[in-house]
Amino acid sequence: MSAPFWTERYDAGVPHTLRPYPEEGLPDVLRRAALEAGEATALWFKGRRMTYAELERESEAFARGLLKLGIQKGGRVALLLPNSPQMLIAEFGIWKAGAVAVPMNPLYSEAELEHAFGECGAAAAVVLAPFYAKVAALRDRRPEGPLRLLIPTGIGEYLPPFKRLLFTLFKERRSGHRVVALCDDPTFRSVLESGRRGGALPPPPGPRDPALFLFSGGTTGTPKCALSTHQALVVSGSQIVAWFSVILSGAADPIMLNMPLFHVYAQAGIMPASLCGRHPMALVPNPRDLDDLLSAIRAVRPSVLPGVPTLFTSLIAHPRVRRERGLLRSVKLSVSGAAPLMQETKERFEALTGGRIVDAYSLTEMTLAGTFSPILGEYKPGSVGVPLPDVEVRIVSAEGGMEPLGPNEVGEVLMRAPQMMEGYWGKPRESDAAFRDGWLLTGDLGYQDGDGYLFIVDRKKDVIKPGGFQVWPREVEEVVARHPAVREVGVAGVPDPRQGEAVKAWVVLEEGAGLALEELRAHCRRELAAYKVPRFLECVASLPKSQVGKVLRRQLRGDD
Repeated sequence: MSAPFWTERYDAGVPHTLRPYPEEGLPDVLRRAALEAGEATALWFKGRRMTYAELERESEAFARGLLKLGIQKGGRVALLLPNSPQMLIAEFGIWKAGAVAVPMNPLYSEAELEHAFGECGAAAAVVLAPFYAKVAALRDRRPEGPLRLLIPTGIGEYLPPFKRLLFTLFKERRSGHRVVALCDDPTFRSVLESGRRGGALPPPPGPRDPALFLFSGGTTGTPKCALSTHQALVVSGSQIVAWFSVILSGAADPIMLNMPLFHVYAQAGIMPASLCGRHPMALVPNPRDLDDLLSAIRAVRPSVLPGVPTLFTSLIAHPRVRRERGLLRSVKLSVSGAAPLMQETKERFEALTGGRIVDAYSLTEMTLAGTFSPILGEYKPGSVGVPLPDVEVRIVSAEGGMEPLGPNEVGEVLMRAPQMMEGYWGKPRESDAAFRDGWLLTGDLGYQDGDGYLFIVDRKKDVIKPGGFQVWPREVEEVVARHPAVREVGVAGVPDPRQGEAVKAWVVLEEGAGLALEELRAHCRRELAAYKVPRFLECVASLPKSQVGKVLRRQLRGDD
């Protein structure tokens, strides 16, 4: 079979295909790294270094501890943790126990958490201490539900000794990080200690066993669990390592793990690539804390800095970056995803680092199989690059069918790759609707030029991406509409210089009702994660609608 035409645009040395992929999962990759390079740095966390051998031992102990607590093969274990050693120890422990990891956004509201746990059916959750009470309350409200076991941990448990002492003395209690056994739930430490006392582990998970649930709205806007296998994560990591190989070389090139691990960007992209390429991972628990991120950059001197456009614009404007000349000069490569990157931002950030920014595009359902701009080759402004090895893109009519459109013709973007999701957990009808003849329907509109570069021109679906997060208008509309003063509401994304795209709500009030917009925003904060709360609110007399009464979001945005 001949190589796709877009592979002619690959950087020299990047293979056109990586088939056949190894029949293994990330636990196998970690085990091999522990055997072959056990004392090499696997991860760095606020000055604490953990080797591959340590990560292997700790995750095996955690797996044994989970098994003693009754976690069974195929069971789901939720993770409500920031980027931290506990997150990776727990995730690999879950996999080694034969269970499925379900990363969740710790900042979900209680209503969002209730939906998420209902979708995945997790029996257990590893929870950062400040979020323990919220999840415990959810469990107590649903005693008949599957969630029965919580495992709390504190962020200070893996700090270097002196930092941990300072944190314990001055911050732990005040910031809610103290782990206290208030009930029968075991702590993270106790699970590890139980596992260190021994116990049998099951055979390693098979490459096609379920490994991961990631939440995605798909084309309906209702969050669902996209299921990926163990091999899918290895495939994704291998593709990215091959793409990066033109400028990176293993342990000498650390990668910042600053994007949250509950998101596909980090979970199926940065983390697997770091592990498959044996690049040390520098964990940053709060990507919005730029001072912490810059301190980590100064300490680690990373070669790769992933991000979204809002991160790069914020770093350009940060006083410390302006003051400390050369602070970002170690960065050879930045990857920008989740939202369009402005050409001005690209040029200014590359001037600061001396490296390159490449655009990337993918979806949760693709387990990060997607497109990247060539690192050394031609960059085309507005494009999200060309498909990675073994990833295929096809543009078809937005009205349906499978006949490919010609160069520069706009249609729906379809994708296919060896690591696509298996489907949505427990939702066969939605799973079938997501595919057509083996191709994933992305719901996005775009075109490929004559060289195979992909350009995304619009979204067939109305997802909003403030700062790279996904927000579904209907979810926000339902919360806003519950306010007694609101008669109708329409929500859409609007351009925003700070977030790239921001949530805006247009509200029609009940006749005679008065409502302060800040009051409405406070109402939203009680039920929505912060990034979903409308940044802009506008009271209007009426909403534009179709003949069947559907709110026309494109008209709200002023697109037509």
